[in-house]
Amino acid sequence: MNKDLTQLLQATVKEALAKKYSLAILGGSSKSFLQSAKADAELNLASHKGVLGYEPGELFITARAGTPLAEIENLLAAHNQMLASEPPHFSKGEKQATLGGTMACGFSGPRRPFAGSLRDHVLGVRILNGEGELLQFGGQVMKNVAGFDVSRLMAGARGTLGALLEITIKVLPKPECEETLLFECPPADAPKRMSGFALRSLPVSALAWFDGYIFLRLAGTETAVRAAHAQTGGEIAADSANFWHGLREHTHPFFRHHQPLWRLSLPPASDVFIPEKEVSIDWRGGLRWWHTDKPAEEVEAIARKQGGYAYLFRDIAPVIGPKPPAELLKLHQRLKNSFDPHGIFNPGVMGLA
Repeated sequence: MNKDLTQLLQATVKEALAKKYSLAILGGSSKSFLQSAKADAELNLASHKGVLGYEPGELFITARAGTPLAEIENLLAAHNQMLASEPPHFSKGEKQATLGGTMACGFSGPRRPFAGSLRDHVLGVRILNGEGELLQFGGQVMKNVAGFDVSRLMAGARGTLGALLEITIKVLPKPECEETLLFECPPADAPKRMSGFALRSLPVSALAWFDGYIFLRLAGTETAVRAAHAQTGGEIAADSANFWHGLREHTHPFFRHHQPLWRLSLPPASDVFIPEKEVSIDWRGGLRWWHTDKPAEEVEAIARKQGGYAYLFRDIAPVIGPKPPAELLKLHQRLKNSFDPHGIFNPGVMGLA
């Protein structure tokens, strides 16, 4: 049921500002494995929901932050459309991903290197800043932006810049045909071989390595997909939809492990040796999931040496990441001070005051 809680949410922020206490922004709690804010009270947006505008012919949808992600995806699917970045839900039990939480965390799925990230498809947002003001940024069409594109700044900011109230996002048509091909490959050769596939003129929509095989997903017209298969060879994967879902949502047994799970973002062809049973590779080599008990300093040093970065994604206790690299932390703090000068929202998240 549609529900507009804008006035109530605004009144809550103004009261927190007047009484000088902080607020933790909450949605569906599907990302509770990340460290929550060290705040005095909560600002819950889960009931602030409803689709406000959807124009299939114009390829955009606008919805309130608390709208369940599944509801949006089902609506799009009924019109043969989708969210291009394939964002993960990480929903479990009563914990349901919302559009606002998905946007705030900024996570994207296997389609990201080929269709763009979640941030790339944000057209506009309406937010509540740390002064209790309602601000609107962006619109309903893609355009060039001089300086900061504020609406896109919200993607991945984890609520540190303000409370997302409404989001407009670009959508894409679903491909006519999809097919996933398998290629046996040792992990040491996988990144360079995947980069080779990505550089060819192929209709690739996902490219990962898992348990001794490269998974190459082709998407487009049936003619284009069949022609690409003939060009590359490879065995057609059975039950490929479940494979990509398990990789995106971390429901595959690989992710149910007693060791901490690290997320490494690296140049795609980076030559990093990780034991086969400890690693999964996505984004054509640019994203590595690594189960390891190694000290944080060692894992982070491995990523930095390759020109990337690493952060602890999931552990027994909620984790802090992602946290801006040290050289960007000052810039992030300046942005935080502009939108939330009194530190009302999500104190401590991403290392920001």
